[in-house]
Amino acid sequence: MRNVLEACGIPAQLKNDRLWGAVGEIPILEAWPQVWVEREADAARARDCLRALDRAPDAPAWACPGCGEQLEGQFVSCWRCGRERES
Repeated sequence: MRNVLEACGIPAQLKNDRLWGAVGEIPILEAWPQVWVEREADAARARDCLRALDRAPDAPAWACPGCGEQLEGQFVSCWRCGRERES
């Protein structure tokens, strides 16, 4: 989520990313990672950017021309061989 926000030009911080090992010593809800938007003025735009993650990809699924791997539409390169989708 932090990477998505930063790609949208919204500075964000990841908090509690190393607390999972303390579960049992502290309540589980205190150990969950959190993404904080640095400027309150960016909060509404940040929500819009993150809602876009829930939308289905516009591009159809495709087969890699290099190795034949079946990939979902949101991927622009093959995870197996690294070849990029042809336009």
